[in-house]
Amino acid sequence: MSSPPAAPRAPPTPVQIREANAHLAALHGRVAELERRLAAAEQTVRGQAESLIRKDRETRGALQRLREDKDREIATLEGKLLSSEEAAQKLLGLLQEKDALIAQLKHRSHLLTKICRSRPVLDNLLAYMAEGERLSPGPGSQSSSPDGGLFLEANCALGLGSRDFSLCDDDLESGKSLFGTTV
Repeated sequence: MSSPPAAPRAPPTPVQIREANAHLAALHGRVAELERRLAAAEQTVRGQAESLIRKDRETRGALQRLREDKDREIATLEGKLLSSEEAAQKLLGLLQEKDALIAQLKHRSHLLTKICRSRPVLDNLLAYMAEGERLSPGPGSQSSSPDGGLFLEANCALGLGSRDFSLCDDDLESGKSLFGTTV
């Protein structure tokens, strides 16, 4: 398929040339305007990219400082926790010692309570012993007591110069201790 031979073209008219020149000038102006807008947009994007890079660096620095602060605070809190645990262990040991001491003192208290309840019986016994001592014969004399001297033979006699034993208040001053306490 061949096309018919092209007809010779006539040269453009001055109006056509002016219109083409005006169109080219408008097109050139539009291209220049678009190039200015593109340059401005590139400058804006470049500024925004620099701002984002700067903000990213600042954010990374702030995040790093937060990590360091967090790590320091964790280390401080771990130290405090360790010292608190040590103090708690010491207090538990002290508490166990105190509990043992309380148990020992309760036992002693019960014993002393029993002794105090038995005091009237002991006072009577001592009074009987003192009376028996007064009735016993002096040294070198024959026994005339109804028990035939068995009291002395059983090594139950108190010495002549010995002090009578009782649980009176003046015995508290003697400095004797019973079950670790002064009685």
